[in-house]
Amino acid sequence: MEQLGVESKFYRGDAKRQLHREIELMRGIYGLQPVVVVDEAHLLDREMLEEIRFLLNFKMDAQSPMALILVGQSELWDRLNKQIYAAIRQRIDLQCKLPHYDRAQTGEYIQRHLAYAGAERAIFTDGAVDEIFRYSSGSARLINKVCTHCLLYGAQNRHQIIDDHMVKRVIAGELA
Repeated sequence: MEQLGVESKFYRGDAKRQLHREIELMRGIYGLQPVVVVDEAHLLDREMLEEIRFLLNFKMDAQSPMALILVGQSELWDRLNKQIYAAIRQRIDLQCKLPHYDRAQTGEYIQRHLAYAGAERAIFTDGAVDEIFRYSSGSARLINKVCTHCLLYGAQNRHQIIDDHMVKRVIAGELA
């Protein structure tokens, strides 16, 4: 409610009705389609997931009052697959999952990010990429983490190239 610029009512039921009114105003008067993005949704507790179900249930038969985007780690889908969350799962129209990269894709991912950052040459050796892939299993989040730690280690020690020995040292010393 605060992000809509409205002071929320104290009681939950009143606040829910107030939110529905605001959504109707946005749609009817202003012609806007509200979009709610919940980042780190894998951290939501059961009560908050029920609130999301409530939001999705509003006038569900007639129209979709808003778009809801849940962004989270793979644990989110694992949770939603439980029977207790079937009502929420059934209301999901579209799901996108980022798969883990294979070894070649991991190397391309690292190179692409280095290029975005302005690197004009390779910084990680093939052996380093092998170790990064072995550690991360192709998870973008873990690739980013180990690369960041390796780049910091390399900069602190004035290394121009990150090799497999440095990656192993960083993983054992900082990430294990």
